[in-house]
Amino acid sequence: MSASLPGSRDLPASRYDLSTYWGRVKHSADISDPRTLLTSSTGLEHAKSLITQYKQGKIGSMTPELWTAKKIVDSTLHPDTGEPVLLPFRMSCFVLSNLVVTAGMLTPNLSTTGTVAWQVANQSLNVAINFSNANKSTTLSTSTIVQSYFLAVGASCGVAVGLNSLVPRLKRLSPAARITLGRLVPFAAVASAGALNVFLMRGEEIRKGIDVYPAESAAQRTKREEAQQTLEPLGKSKKAATLAVGETAISRVLNATPIMVLPPLILVRLQQTEWLKRRPRTVLPLNLGLILTTSVFALPLALAAFPQRQAVSAKSLEKEFWDRGGDGGKVEFNRGI
Repeated sequence: MSASLPGSRDLPASRYDLSTYWGRVKHSADISDPRTLLTSSTGLEHAKSLITQYKQGKIGSMTPELWTAKKIVDSTLHPDTGEPVLLPFRMSCFVLSNLVVTAGMLTPNLSTTGTVAWQVANQSLNVAINFSNANKSTTLSTSTIVQSYFLAVGASCGVAVGLNSLVPRLKRLSPAARITLGRLVPFAAVASAGALNVFLMRGEEIRKGIDVYPAESAAQRTKREEAQQTLEPLGKSKKAATLAVGETAISRVLNATPIMVLPPLILVRLQQTEWLKRRPRTVLPLNLGLILTTSVFALPLALAAFPQRQAVSAKSLEKEFWDRGGDGGKVEFNRGI
């Protein structure tokens, strides 16, 4: 992200009002825009150069070209390391990376082997995305990553296989109701294991804490920038980490809910029509289309549920931060995505 580039002058956080939900939705749509994936290495370097010039005071104000550069950098670089996030695991690639895996999990009448295979694939992708976009002020050991991966895979497979075996035994339900419940089994597995995956992959943040910074007013920020000083962290907070990880887990469930619920329910209804019964080969592309359409809208809505740059009262954290808050007695931290 732009915050990791050299220069003491900060860019505006967004062209939208991040204090409002819809402002964050528009900002999240920018970050998750798949068109940024087409940016070449030369284009990325040019964008970084423009932002660096602004941060060093060589460019006076934000221009349309500079906003585009910020969009490219924010969707490509990690805010803590300044390094590009591996392409398949960027938020701008989230919809495309998840499309095939989600379609596989939502395939009607999957065998137990197929259910397990697709749940493993989904949790493998989740681990990679969570690790790639986590707050990097706290390091994560390889053993923790491996342990978290297997626990998340075990949870998702256990829920999916267990519910798949349970649904047919619900004799009091009508056949149509059992079919509908069967189609919702992947959602239960993905939602529960997805939230667990976030806590497991980012558990080290909760145990060790993440960097928190004093909140600044516009005047304080301008004064610091004129003195060419960087904003230094106050220390690491476990309570801030717990909040950051918890909110990220909730946003994952919010993202999975429409994607894993709407397409299978719509497909069940459509499969009852004569038109689709006569065209069974249409089921797969129709399923993919439903998932893609839902994903495009669901991702920015879920990412916007909580601010990425979170500001909280210093008194809501550990005692050591109570008297060290910045503007309004608040501190800030990077929640991660």
